[in-house]
Amino acid sequence: MTQSRSLIRLNFPRHLLNKNDNVLSYIVRPMSSWWSHVEMGPPDPILGVTEAYKRDQNPKKVNLGVGAYRDDNGKPFLLPSVIKAEEKIKCKGMDKEYAPIAGNAEFCKHSINLALGEDSDIIRNCLNATVQGLSGTGSLCIAANFFTHFFPGHKEIYLPTPTWGNHGPIFKLAGLSTKSYRYYDPKTCGLDSEGLLEDICKMPEKSIILFHACAHNPTGVDPKPEQWKELAKVVRNRNLFPFFDMAYQGFATGDIVRDAFAVRLFAKEGIPFALAQSYAKNMGLYGERVGALTFVTSSKEETDRVLSQLKILIRPIYSNPPIHGARIVNEILGNSEMKQEWLCDVKGMADRIISVRKQLQENLKKNGSSRDWSHITDQIGMFCFTGLNPSQVEKLTKDYSIYLTKNGRISMAGVTSKNVEYLAQAMHEVTK
Repeated sequence: MTQSRSLIRLNFPRHLLNKNDNVLSYIVRPMSSWWSHVEMGPPDPILGVTEAYKRDQNPKKVNLGVGAYRDDNGKPFLLPSVIKAEEKIKCKGMDKEYAPIAGNAEFCKHSINLALGEDSDIIRNCLNATVQGLSGTGSLCIAANFFTHFFPGHKEIYLPTPTWGNHGPIFKLAGLSTKSYRYYDPKTCGLDSEGLLEDICKMPEKSIILFHACAHNPTGVDPKPEQWKELAKVVRNRNLFPFFDMAYQGFATGDIVRDAFAVRLFAKEGIPFALAQSYAKNMGLYGERVGALTFVTSSKEETDRVLSQLKILIRPIYSNPPIHGARIVNEILGNSEMKQEWLCDVKGMADRIISVRKQLQENLKKNGSSRDWSHITDQIGMFCFTGLNPSQVEKLTKDYSIYLTKNGRISMAGVTSKNVEYLAQAMHEVTK
């Protein structure tokens, strides 16, 4: 343990000192560090890619590690519908008072309506305990803590392999053990449907299983509707509790109903579940940190009890959520004209991603690549698992200044009409 030496000045009252004593005296003693045992943590793999990209002087450099949407010029995109919503909020002269612990009630209603549809029996019968969360991450954290305190089965959660890098840390921090199930098949760059079903059938009853509702991060591989139906049957038969992470509704295909297929299917089948939502991607509200968490219940009375405990968990963590992002969502989803504008905006983002997937695949073929790149267009959403191995990724970065994570994941948001040919040529060179 490292030590520093410090002078401590002692001032004694004069009447307590002998006349020969010095009024001011000093002692020297070692001062120990409280934090000398703390080890340096590893850098975040995504942020590390971005930092390396910033240092690169190559004018052709490409950053494919970014986790936020970019337009065709590689710039952050502010949705026109969001701009209009903020103008409306400004004109209303709203205050800055605290939100309730569970968040804005109107926002919670709009969020669950967006997820399940306004004609949902769950909503009609008040079988949803919905709270506003700090985007998707905060919603996952509250759910994780609720599971730790109240889940009646195994205090463990099964995650797909691979999954979003933050899933494991979130659940472990809350005290849950994490286990995995097969999901992605590296041989086909698609879904390992056999391994997936086999692993789920082996899970102990009353276990929690996490599903990406759409646009699986990081692979971009989603089950097809018929596969979701099979999964719903297995989950019901095994008496598992599904937890959906829906961070990309509307952003995946441009269709909010299609992207919510899995969640609405489980709701229709009467399978209880929990749901985390985020408005980071589909409204571009990254920094506003606005999302929602819902637990589907069996009665109105159970809804009230679950909601009461969610609020008790939220109170000591962050007390109440931010108000501005929720107000933006309310302006957009609470007005049919504004909602239609937003649906056009989000479809435009999704269409751009779908378009550059097709362009990348076509340019790889144009460069003479004999590999099967069909997975680029079969996968969906912001991310694509290219099938590149670590050595090929390293060569892409070293020789072409193209930055991505070592597992071969690329953010399609970083691909534009201006760099797609260069990217395709580089990918062909490192894989031929």
